Amino acid sequence: MAQSKPKIALVHDFLLKLGGGERVLKVFSDIFPDAPIYTLLYDEKTVGKIFPKEKIITSDLQKLPGFLRNRQKYLLPKMPGAIEKFDFSDYDVVLSSSSAFSHGIITNSDTKHICYCHSPMRYAWDWKNEYLKEQKLGRIKQAAIALILNKVRQWDQVAADRADEYIANSVTVQRRIKKYWHKDSKVIYPPVDIDRFKPTRKNAGYFLIVSTLTPYKKIDIAVQLFNKIGKQLVIIGEGPQKAYLQSIAGPNISFLGFKDDREVAEYYMNCRALIFPGEEDFGITPVEAMAAGKPVLAYGKGGVRESVIEGVTGEFFREPTVESMEQGLARLILKEDKYTIKAARERAEMFGKERFIKEIEKLI
Repeated sequence: MAQSKPKIALVHDFLLKLGGGERVLKVFSDIFPDAPIYTLLYDEKTVGKIFPKEKIITSDLQKLPGFLRNRQKYLLPKMPGAIEKFDFSDYDVVLSSSSAFSHGIITNSDTKHICYCHSPMRYAWDWKNEYLKEQKLGRIKQAAIALILNKVRQWDQVAADRADEYIANSVTVQRRIKKYWHKDSKVIYPPVDIDRFKPTRKNAGYFLIVSTLTPYKKIDIAVQLFNKIGKQLVIIGEGPQKAYLQSIAGPNISFLGFKDDREVAEYYMNCRALIFPGEEDFGITPVEAMAAGKPVLAYGKGGVRESVIEGVTGEFFREPTVESMEQGLARLILKEDKYTIKAARERAEMFGKERFIKEIEKLI
């Protein structure tokens, strides 16, 4: 007698933007098209075309007024309780996509919970101090948020025991899972849709950044460098730091805002190189650049060290400073003729979507 297919649910922290984590979730949803998606907060206007509301089940936080939903830092104390209220008793398997709270769902003993972890929540662990500085609050408010983060961290430590199995999106994240949660994990790199890109040597002379515009992405360092050297820089993306970055940028720096995947692919294929200034858990955009045959200049920390090969598909700079980035860019320009389309594309193919789908289907 044939076995029935397992009933599967998907969980994702927030569906408020379209970033790397949401691209992973989209592939999960393609693999398991009948699976509903549970999430703390959902913005149909921003993500509805990719994640239609008919598939979405939201938490009680969705009922709050919009001005509160748009200020997630004030909802931090409520998020652990909200994620725990979801009922998964009807499912055989729950696949969570977590960089904050989704790993903390509660399932019964008959339901297998597999967590694809983009990282233990960074603002509660290794980026706590940087996060507090970014908020630019007075001492009293900062102390209050530090206290909240301490309680969230305690919950996070307990919640880490709830998943039956962890998948890390990089060796970098695998180390964090071990350090903060004391859990073993298997590495499955995120899916990159490399077929969107045709590798080419041609370029229109500009350097490219594709990123959300938030402080931890360190786009300001790149803006300062390109102000100094006067070379053309194109920045694609939206975010809360956009107005500030525009205010400090010279006329050689263009801000294009949001572009769809087809347009972004064209900008990759016509750029001189990708600039990747921040530290990421993995970093999908460097792989996209290599898929287009382009070299990458990246800050040499985090998951990008697992994708970019120094001296072969790009260069690293060692400190998050204008001076260090300038030295890295000089090395990249000097070696520009030595980077080959073949090497870049072959490296990108190691992180393709088909490979990811096979590994996830085998696991489930």
